[in-house]
Amino acid sequence: MTRYTLAASCIALALAANANASPVEEELKALKARIEQLEAQQQKAAEKPQQIEQVEVVEEVVIVNEVAKKKENNLKFGGAVRVNYSYEDFNDDNADRGGDFDFDLFRIDVSGNYEDLIYSAQYRWFEYMNVIQHAWIGYNFTEEQQGKIGVTQVPFGILTYASNNYFFSSNFYLGLEDDYDMGLNYKYTGANNRFDLAFYKNDEQGGLDGYVSDRTDRYAYDVVGIRLDGEDAYAAPSDGYAAGELNTFNARYAHNFTFNEVALELGASVQAGQLEIENGTDGDNVAAAIHGVVNYDRWNVKLQLTDYKYDVDGMDVDRIVVAAYHFYDSIPAEATTYIANVAYSLPVNIGPISNLTFYNDYSLVTDKSADLDDTFMNVTGMAVTAGGLYTYFDFVVAENQPFIGGTMVGDGDTNKRFNINFGYYF
Repeated sequence: MTRYTLAASCIALALAANANASPVEEELKALKARIEQLEAQQQKAAEKPQQIEQVEVVEEVVIVNEVAKKKENNLKFGGAVRVNYSYEDFNDDNADRGGDFDFDLFRIDVSGNYEDLIYSAQYRWFEYMNVIQHAWIGYNFTEEQQGKIGVTQVPFGILTYASNNYFFSSNFYLGLEDDYDMGLNYKYTGANNRFDLAFYKNDEQGGLDGYVSDRTDRYAYDVVGIRLDGEDAYAAPSDGYAAGELNTFNARYAHNFTFNEVALELGASVQAGQLEIENGTDGDNVAAAIHGVVNYDRWNVKLQLTDYKYDVDGMDVDRIVVAAYHFYDSIPAEATTYIANVAYSLPVNIGPISNLTFYNDYSLVTDKSADLDDTFMNVTGMAVTAGGLYTYFDFVVAENQPFIGGTMVGDGDTNKRFNINFGYYF
């Protein structure tokens, strides 16, 4: 209506243009500007409620999304099936058969969270035993801080593994790589550093008095006794000399540096705890390590120096009984170990194969108690990734190394083993 009224006024003024041309032109310009101003105000008034409504909707969506994100829960199942082929020059029967092809394991993984509560567990079935690998519940206090309780990985040395191959390093057989025990674990992760602090009441089987049918059925190596003079390296502990790990403290710090294209991690670890011995004798242990991990382009280098010692009051102990994988074994009461690994990761496109990792892992255990002979293990191999299939091809040369025809307290020959481990992970 406003537009029509203004237009009529313009027509009337135009009819009188001959009488007063200049004033009319000025008034026409003024009226035109007024019409444009009124139209702009009407358009703005019509659009304003819609804009407010859109802002309110966006704010509501953001709020809903934040609430949903905070209360989001997650449960994930996974697992693996693995089979293994091995050719062992130290096993005459195996060599005569051209090697053996066996079932390795079936495992189930469960992990997830309920808001800030987190949890994870893994159970493994072997041909000869069933074991818990880990099982814990945790809480994310902040984005940087996390706490766990249960069977957790002991924070010591290079994590998660100080090796690339299927057999780990020699440290694994000393209980100093990928070990899991029962206790409390705190982790702080910063922009360039990580600090771990842990207390383990005992091993994953409950220590000396754990209610288990077989103390050798465990994933990782733990102390289960004191080895007396003259005993066979694979014998069960003698009566009164069974033992268990007790009240162990761990601290680990790692710092990350970046130099152009080179990423470097430097870290130090310390472990100290007690031994509970069946006859009431007191014992203790201490271990320390320094490590470095270098990543450059597709190259990875892992280096670690470790020293450990077990003491028993009133006894000159040279050997300690350990257990895992359904048998007893022995380790030196003290030793120094060295790890030097190099790996190269090569992306490929060969059918289903997406990556090849070539590696050489070297371990040395020396300066043993009672001048026991050194242990060394060198593994040259390749890991093949093809979807969920992950396969290790390993050629192992070793001396006094478990699973390669020897024991850590032996004086055996240099042995060789060619191994292929096929694993499908889902």
